[in-house]
Amino acid sequence: MSSLEGWRAGDTMHPALPQVWAEVLVDCPGVEAPYTYAIHSQMAIALGDVVLVPFGDRLVGGLVVRVLAECPDDLDPARIRPIHEVVAQSFFRTHYWELLERTANYYHVPLTQVLRAALPPGLLRRSQRRIRALRGAQPILRSQAAQRIWPLLQKNLETGYSWRYLCQQHPQASQGLRELLQAGCVESYICLGKSAQAKQQLAITLVQRLPGLTQRQAAIVAQLQQSGGEAWLQAFQQQTGASRGLLDRLTELGCVAIAPKERLRSGIQTTDLGSDQPRNLTAAQAAALTQIQQAGAGETLLLHGVTGSGKTEVYLQAIAPLLDQQRSVLVLVPEIGLTPQLTERFQQRFGHDRLCLYHSGLSDGERYDAWRQMLLGGARVVIGTRSAVFAPLPNLGLIILDEEHDSSFKQEQPAPCYHARQVAQWRSQLESCPLLLGSATPALETWAMTQGTESQTHCLQLPDRVEARSLPPIEIVDLRQELANGNRSIFSTKLQQALVDLQQRGEQGILFIHRRGHSTFVSCRACGTAIGCPHCDVSLSYHLDQILDQSLLRCHYCNYSQAQPQRCPVCDSPYLKNFGSGSQRVEAEVKRLFPELTVFRYDSDTTRQKGGHQKVLDQFRSQPASLLVGTQMLTKGIDLPQVTLVGVVAADGLLHMPDFRASERSLQTLIQVAGRAGRGDRPGRVIVQTYSPEHPVLQHLADHNYSQFLSEELQERQAHGYPPAQRLLLLSCSGLDEDAVIQAAEAIADHLRAQALESVEILGPAPANIARIARRHRWQILLKSSPDRDWDWLKPDQLRSLCRKGVSLLIDVDPISF
Repeated sequence: MSSLEGWRAGDTMHPALPQVWAEVLVDCPGVEAPYTYAIHSQMAIALGDVVLVPFGDRLVGGLVVRVLAECPDDLDPARIRPIHEVVAQSFFRTHYWELLERTANYYHVPLTQVLRAALPPGLLRRSQRRIRALRGAQPILRSQAAQRIWPLLQKNLETGYSWRYLCQQHPQASQGLRELLQAGCVESYICLGKSAQAKQQLAITLVQRLPGLTQRQAAIVAQLQQSGGEAWLQAFQQQTGASRGLLDRLTELGCVAIAPKERLRSGIQTTDLGSDQPRNLTAAQAAALTQIQQAGAGETLLLHGVTGSGKTEVYLQAIAPLLDQQRSVLVLVPEIGLTPQLTERFQQRFGHDRLCLYHSGLSDGERYDAWRQMLLGGARVVIGTRSAVFAPLPNLGLIILDEEHDSSFKQEQPAPCYHARQVAQWRSQLESCPLLLGSATPALETWAMTQGTESQTHCLQLPDRVEARSLPPIEIVDLRQELANGNRSIFSTKLQQALVDLQQRGEQGILFIHRRGHSTFVSCRACGTAIGCPHCDVSLSYHLDQILDQSLLRCHYCNYSQAQPQRCPVCDSPYLKNFGSGSQRVEAEVKRLFPELTVFRYDSDTTRQKGGHQKVLDQFRSQPASLLVGTQMLTKGIDLPQVTLVGVVAADGLLHMPDFRASERSLQTLIQVAGRAGRGDRPGRVIVQTYSPEHPVLQHLADHNYSQFLSEELQERQAHGYPPAQRLLLLSCSGLDEDAVIQAAEAIADHLRAQALESVEILGPAPANIARIARRHRWQILLKSSPDRDWDWLKPDQLRSLCRKGVSLLIDVDPISF
């Protein structure tokens, strides 16, 4: 009998046998859609079961994602193959499946797409099916194979043996195992297998404390006991200074044991960072902490604290008692590479053994290891990005969304286009734990939920910085006046003098520019042509490649690049000029004007390599009289106490974006970057350069009055029908054939208008803000509806049927950019 147990690729089953059918997500590389399988009448199948199914000429693992009462119309029941066997029932908890289903329904995508976003690659493929005998069972066995396998299983009642190993013990092992399963004397279960790339590392374990030890030996044993009785050998030697000879002697005495042990990779650096003790709280921090600890199941709280008000310390002290109660905590951050200090603070407070990182920057094996750690209960605090909202933490006690306003929490493509804040809210309700949203600049939608007598979210205020530090004064510089005075530099006179003073005092500063690269675009001064990307409807940005020592033009959307041409490609003129400023140009200008200042650049070009963010920040911290030039990455989770000056080189690029959220986003960015100044013992100063000094956003920035801005912005949104006053849904058609894309968009719009939907406004179709990216043309339709109306009436399959071959449709519920 082969490993298929008699099944061949062409085998079918009689249509009268199955009572129901199941859609199974097969765990094979490259397989996206689920496959339909038949279920025997005597087989109990439920959502979330791990099953073995025939796939081609082999048996593979799969996950039941849907149970069907009727066979799909487009399938012939006689040709549907049956599920071979249930390997594990309810692999995930009920609440977890409810979360996935709610996400799929709300964002109008198949459950399988949510699963692909939630699960690490190869979860089932890497897992191992095992068989173990039930204690006390005394079966009467008929087959020789079962009689051969049963004594073997008796030797290891705890974990049993893998299915593959048992099948190697007898030619008919599969038949014998089935007999044992039917007899009810063994159980089949899934064991999360070890990663193929997992590393073994020596660990030292305390066996017993013996009398008669030398003073040094006794001290080493005592330290090991204080470490919980087990530690990694290398780290323990570094911590205690114990030689290998001393530890080997303790091994010979039977006090300790040294043996290799698998070390799951968490992404956490295991270097000794020292310990961090809880700090004294301000009155506002203490009041906020009390309300967090008293929060009800599923309650949402907004921790609105100014920059430097100590939100992280409140997080840490809210988490500590939960860990003592053996509960777990999920901490979501905008981007893990931009928050090294948050990770360090958590590690110093709780130790690295209870921490785990989970984000898309990890390898498949590392993400799988992280899941193993969570499912097995090894990780109690998970710090992760957007996708970590699906992390399978048991006994969840608190969910924290730090910098909750950040747009990185919204998945824009591919589907599902979910927002981690919304999914976290559902999860807190399902898991009966509070959700804590933290920000100095909360999103308008979040803030609006805290207003009114029947508000859904309770707001906790931290209005002041810790240690009575003051917020830095904001100085607005009118660049029009600078130009009138003959200053053609990208730095105003006031900012130049501030940099001189910074250098003389040996302090640190930050210069913020919202674009990377050297120049925004390259244009011909003869014919006016801006050199554009051949694949996107955008201009190419000018970059200086310092490694290759050459000038490059690069697209920031599809990453196309080309050498800087010597002549205009349209009129052959040699008069090409770079316009606009990026982080590279600012860096070059600082080095030219202030050669004695040490300058570091902090953008996605300088931090591409793993650990690049931490490396640049560590170099900057170690240098007095230094300057950090960077993009919006500077606004996310960075605490630099020595920074006394922040300069915004050009605020106008933020203020005039074609987006109804432009004012909110620009003020959030400016407040966050201004908040990097004056967080230490020395006061801070912020200089903002602009051609629009009268802009309302800059007035609110100077007044440090974000709440007043939100009140005014809410009235504007209500007047023009934008969130949170109304709900939005974006339908985006894209494809290589522009005519086909336009036809699909028009057909969908006509179909929707024909339904004459009450209280639904249909705008478009129209080209997207950037009409072509990576050679794909983009047209979109925007739907508006009242906040109390959902999108359940939308039929995605009907809409997709209106798209010609080669045209894809993306449904984005609650879009944040168009």
